[in-house]
Amino acid sequence: MKWNNHSYLEGKHAFLGASQYSWLNYDTDKLTERYYNFKAVERGTRLHALAAEHIKLGIKMPKTKKTFDHYVNDAIGYGMDPEVLLYYSNNCFGTADAISFKKDFLRIHDLKTGLTPASIKQLYIYAALFCLEYEIIPGNIGMELRIYQNNDVIISNPEADDIFPIMDKIITFDKVLQEIKEV
Repeated sequence: MKWNNHSYLEGKHAFLGASQYSWLNYDTDKLTERYYNFKAVERGTRLHALAAEHIKLGIKMPKTKKTFDHYVNDAIGYGMDPEVLLYYSNNCFGTADAISFKKDFLRIHDLKTGLTPASIKQLYIYAALFCLEYEIIPGNIGMELRIYQNNDVIISNPEADDIFPIMDKIITFDKVLQEIKEV
């Protein structure tokens, strides 16, 4: 059999793919909803890339309360670095949208482009990963974590007691996963 060549699709997944077969149970309304959600994720990815470029180049946006504009301007104003990978192990890492650490003060900002309310816990994990990777004791630094979503900003100033348990859980769970992988 001579198979048709579809090499341009290698590494990609179809929206109506066999491995994600739950669409067989959809009606047209559910299909439409899922497709728009899929496109929203795609749009969010592009907005994050655009924001990172603006921050890297120092290109400010108009001074508005619009989520994107506010996020970009604040990141530039605070001298933050965009899209920084924070790594503890191959089992636990993540990319902070914007981060800075100056004068013993950690600042992490997160841009949310979707409608689902975000949780500050994600940023607590980034703070824990930062402290683990750079061997920083949370009680020795100040922190401000921000989520930019729906033209609003959620601000949290966690204490060491908020971050230490997450650090411990990362260490413990990483060890468990390593043991499982060795079996």
